[in-house]
Amino acid sequence: MTLVFVFDGKPHPLKREEIEKRRRLREKAITEWREALEKGDYHTAFSKAVMTGRLTPRMVEDAKALLRLLGIPWVQAPADAEAQAAYMAKRRDVWASSSRDYDSILFGAPRLVRYLTISGREFLPSKGVSRPLEPELIILDEFLSTIGLNREQLIDLAILIGTDFNEGVRGIGPKKALRLIKRHGGIEGLPAEIREKVDPRYQEIREIFLQPEVTEDYTVEYGSIAEDEVYEFLCVKKGFSKMRVKRAIQRLKEAQREMRGTSLEEWMG
Repeated sequence: MTLVFVFDGKPHPLKREEIEKRRRLREKAITEWREALEKGDYHTAFSKAVMTGRLTPRMVEDAKALLRLLGIPWVQAPADAEAQAAYMAKRRDVWASSSRDYDSILFGAPRLVRYLTISGREFLPSKGVSRPLEPELIILDEFLSTIGLNREQLIDLAILIGTDFNEGVRGIGPKKALRLIKRHGGIEGLPAEIREKVDPRYQEIREIFLQPEVTEDYTVEYGSIAEDEVYEFLCVKKGFSKMRVKRAIQRLKEAQREMRGTSLEEWMG
């Protein structure tokens, strides 16, 4: 199995509202973290601390630089990374899109792999515990057949529940949304008392998923590891232990050799 990393580009104006909401939640978590520390409640402080992390532009650029030195391909999406990954999967340049979220399915990825992690665990800040995660494969055609919808109807269902681009309709969860879309065919067919509660920009949101902004300017080819430059970047510039970096490079080389003849279908069992 080989990986291609896709980075988010400029967010759609409708998504900026969700980004702002996340920023407010992060600021609230920082305040609660400080209050918990003052009270000596370290359990709560830890659960809030893990909610305050964010990626800075410098972190993103460092990640791209390191991937380049390791010979691992990455793609700069013009907008939503999941839209770009879905596009690459539809073109069969990659086997699947991998993400925690379901947006790749809405963008039309034929396959979505969720919970592809190194640790195999997920930390739940609100509960202060971690849980094991098993990789999950969702095949778009099979999923649509199972729930009895087409992709356009699935997008309408998502709009009712809420997406990164809109708030959902209060009181409508996944099960109710599925019943409504199956019964009425789409948002336009909903009873007036429900339809008037749907975000009036729903047609624009549909188009975001159906006609996303993507690029064809990318490569999925792996390169060689520039070991000397990796040591310079990680050890000299970033202060990592040279021994740890050497071991990591060796593991990467071994993994590449082992996985060279293994398909993702075989890996998923």
